[in-house]
Amino acid sequence: MKAFAASRRNRFAPAVLVLLALLLTGALYAVLAPRSATAAPAAASAQTVGAGQQLFRANCATCHGMDAEGTDLAPSLVGVGAASVDFQMATGRMPMANNSPQAEAKEPQFTPDQIALVASYVASLAPGPAVPTAEQVDPALGDPASGMALFRTNCAMCHNAVGAGGALSEGKYAPSLYDSTPTEIYEAMLTGPQSMPVFNEANIDPEGKRDIIAYLYEQRETSPGGITLGSLGPVSEGLWAWVIGIGGLIGMGVWIGAKSS
Repeated sequence: MKAFAASRRNRFAPAVLVLLALLLTGALYAVLAPRSATAAPAAASAQTVGAGQQLFRANCATCHGMDAEGTDLAPSLVGVGAASVDFQMATGRMPMANNSPQAEAKEPQFTPDQIALVASYVASLAPGPAVPTAEQVDPALGDPASGMALFRTNCAMCHNAVGAGGALSEGKYAPSLYDSTPTEIYEAMLTGPQSMPVFNEANIDPEGKRDIIAYLYEQRETSPGGITLGSLGPVSEGLWAWVIGIGGLIGMGVWIGAKSS
């Protein structure tokens, strides 16, 4: 007891006690903390990543580098996440068909399983946006009215008020969204491909992204007013009125004048 009392009066005693408390806390946390994954899924994930790496090196490394570090031909993919890979490959934009101002959508050259493997490999390189779940992209769960406000505030200046697409500068363009899947629309907002900005959760939260998808899907319904004229708004409607309406009036006037002379 005398030795213990003497040790408490030692000037190093507080530091030793704090160190012991930290060690004890760390040990308790290591024992009691919940496990995020078991060993078996980790092994399966390693196999998936390895298969994706082989596909990547066989088909993508020429431009992006053997370890996706980027080259003079293409940017680094470290940190882009699985969502970016899934979007670019599922829409056929990658691999590019030619060296154009922007990658054009075409038929995908890989199966969904192959795309998932490559995406898993790229995702393993560094943290990045993941592929959204089916619930996150379900139009039936979204609010089209809220989506309309968000889309026209953030997207309509490039994609048109109803997602019909539009021209940009330097030979680039904002594509039509009429044929895009909900997953592709969500991934585009999440990753910002090419000229498109990234809309993270600070800009548009996941519910807002789903609302935008719901709004765009409603634009694909048959127009209750008749012919849509491309859904391009007052410009196409005004051109139609000018050519057909005024043109018809001028033609009638000429015909009446010719009959009366």
